[in-house]
Amino acid sequence: MKKNTRNVLVWLGLVVFLCLLANPFDTKFLGSGPKELTYSSFMKAVSNGDVQEVLIRNTTSKVIGKLSNGMIFTTVTPMDLKMVDKLLDNNVEIVVDSGESGFNSVLAQLLQWFPVLLLIGLLIYSSRQMQAGGKGGLGGGHFGIGKAKTKTFQSKKVNVTFDDVAGIDEAKQELEEIVDFLKSPQKFQRLGGKIPRGVLLVGDPGNGKTLLARAIAGEAGVPFFSISGSEFVEVFVGVGASRVRDMFENAKKHAPCIVFIDEIDAVGRKRDAGFRVSNDEREQTLNQLLVEMDGFEGNQGIIVLAATNRPDVLDAALLRPGRFDRRITVQYPDMAGREKILVVHVKNVPLAPGVNLKIIARGTPGFSGAELANLVNEAALLAARGNKLAVTMRDFEMAKDKLIMGTARLSMSMTDDEKKFTAYHEAGHSLVALFVPQCDPIHKVTIIPRGGALGMVVRLPEKDKISISKTEVISNIKVAMGGRVAEEIIFGEENITTGASQDIKQATEIAKKMIIRWGMSETLGFRSFYDSEGYYMEASDQISQKTSESIDAEIKNLLDSAYREVKEIVTTNRDKLEAIATKLIKRETLTGDEVKKIISGEYVDDDPPEEEEDIASEFSLGGLPNMVGKKKSVKKTTTRKPAKKTVKKDV
Repeated sequence: MKKNTRNVLVWLGLVVFLCLLANPFDTKFLGSGPKELTYSSFMKAVSNGDVQEVLIRNTTSKVIGKLSNGMIFTTVTPMDLKMVDKLLDNNVEIVVDSGESGFNSVLAQLLQWFPVLLLIGLLIYSSRQMQAGGKGGLGGGHFGIGKAKTKTFQSKKVNVTFDDVAGIDEAKQELEEIVDFLKSPQKFQRLGGKIPRGVLLVGDPGNGKTLLARAIAGEAGVPFFSISGSEFVEVFVGVGASRVRDMFENAKKHAPCIVFIDEIDAVGRKRDAGFRVSNDEREQTLNQLLVEMDGFEGNQGIIVLAATNRPDVLDAALLRPGRFDRRITVQYPDMAGREKILVVHVKNVPLAPGVNLKIIARGTPGFSGAELANLVNEAALLAARGNKLAVTMRDFEMAKDKLIMGTARLSMSMTDDEKKFTAYHEAGHSLVALFVPQCDPIHKVTIIPRGGALGMVVRLPEKDKISISKTEVISNIKVAMGGRVAEEIIFGEENITTGASQDIKQATEIAKKMIIRWGMSETLGFRSFYDSEGYYMEASDQISQKTSESIDAEIKNLLDSAYREVKEIVTTNRDKLEAIATKLIKRETLTGDEVKKIISGEYVDDDPPEEEEDIASEFSLGGLPNMVGKKKSVKKTTTRKPAKKTVKKDV
C-alpha cells in the first residue's frame, strides 16, 4: 500500500511541475524566451507605437506583450487605470484574461504536454521494472516477454491415458509409479520414500516420449504445465532466466503439480568451459533452471518431466540425481509391442476379415510408434481411395511398401535396355542374398521405380535383433555387391552402369565400421578409432599416419575379398540369375517366396496374380453412405504395362 501511494505522489508531482512550467506561457505568445522590460520602458515603447498587442491578467500584475518586431516581453505594472487608455490611444490590441477559466487552461496544458508525459512515464516505468529483476522490464511479466509461455492442463481435459500407450511397458511402469505417488503419497512415505524430483525421457524420435507425457497429464489428477525448451531462449539476455523463474513460481502456487519440458536439449546443452564465445542467454537460462530444480530453496511438490533425443549433449549438472533422479529410455518396440501399438491405432478403423495385425507387426521391424500410426493412416487412405468399406490386408501391404520403398513412380518410363539392366542388377542382389549365410530373408524384389531408385530388393528380418554377428555383417556387404557383379558378368565390365553408387557407399560404410568401430580386424585388433563424441579420430589428427594407412588397407582387403566371393557365387549360378531377371522383366515385382521357387526350379506364372475381392457382399462395417447394404466388389487390377517413351537413366 505504501509503495502504491508513493508512486501516485510521484506521478502527481510530475504533472503539477509540468503544468506550472507551461502555465506562464500562453500558446498565443509562444516562441523564444520572453524579455523582461521595466514599466518605464514598456510605457515608452507604447508611446512610440512599438507595442503590437498585450495580454493582461486580472489575477496578477504581470503583462505579456508582443512588439512590432515580433519579440515577446513581460513586465510588471502597478495598478494604473490610465495605462489601458494609453494602450487604446496607441492602437495596441488588448487581451484580458479574467482567470475564471483556470480548469480549462490546465486541461489545455495537459493535452499539449500529453505526448511528453507519456514518453517520460514509459521510460520511468521501464527503468523501475528492469531494476525489479525477473518480474518486470523488457524481460518482465508486465510486458509478457519474460513471462513463461506454459500451457496448463487439467487431467479431466486431457483425453489420453495409459491405456492409449502400448509397446513401451517398462517406461510406462516407471511413470505409473509417479502417478501413484501423487495420488497416494502415504503409501511410499511410510517407508521413507521420496517422490523423484525429475524424470528424463530419452529415446529416438517417434517412440512415444511426448505421448507418455500426455498420458501422465491425463492420469495424474494434478495440474500439468507444458513448455518447449526452445521457448526459454530469446535474443535479450535474461529473458530465458526470467521465464524459468516465472514458470516455477506459477508451479509452486499449484503444487503438487508436474512441469513438462519438451526438447530440453535446446536449453540444457553443456556449458562451454573454454575461451570460445558462448551463448550467455542460454547459459543463464540453464543456470536458473539448475537452481530452481535443486537449489538452496527446494521446490517441494513439483515434478519436472523432460524429454530429449540428444542426452549426450546435456550438461552434467542437469543430469545428476536431485534434479533428474530417473532416466527412462524409450526404446523401439519389439514385435509384441508393435502389435499392441497397432491395436491402439486401429480402434477407430474398420478392418476387413482376414487382417492379421500380428503379421503386420512381424513385417515392420524397426518401426517406431509414430511410423506405425502413419502406416495405419496410409492404409486407411488407400482403402478410402478405392471406395472400400473397410481396410484390407492388401491395403496394409501397399502402405508398408510405400513407407519402406517409397512412392511408386508409375509415370516414369524406362527403355527395354534400362529395364533389362535394372532387372539383372536386382536379380544379382537377390541371388547373393539367398546364397550367403545368416542373411535376412527377401520380402520383395521390384524394378518399378520408387523414390530415387530404379529398382529395389527389400529384406526383412524374421525377428527383432539386438546385435548382429560378423558373418551377418559380411553377408550384408556381399549382398550390396551382387548388383554390380551381375552387371559385369552379363554385360561386361565396359558396360557397367552408375546404378551401383548407393551399393558401393553402403558396402564401404559397413566395412569401415567393422574396422574402426567394431574391432573386427585381425590386423588392427580389439581397438576403436572413434573419439568420445562419436567422430572418426582421423578428422582430429589423433591417430598416426601409419595407423591410418593400415585402416585404409584393411578396408580395401575386406572389400576385395568379399567381391571375389560374390563373383564366384554369381558365376556359378548364372542360370539362376538369368531366370530371376527374366521373371522380373515380365512381372516387374516378385515376392521372396517366388524368388525361392525360381531358384529351386519350380514353376512361377508369368502373369501377376489378380487381386482378390477384398470385401464380401454382406460386409458393411463402414465406408461411403451410399454403399452400406449394397453389394460392392473391388475392381480387379493388374500391374502396369511398360510405356514406350524413353527417358535418361537417373544417375
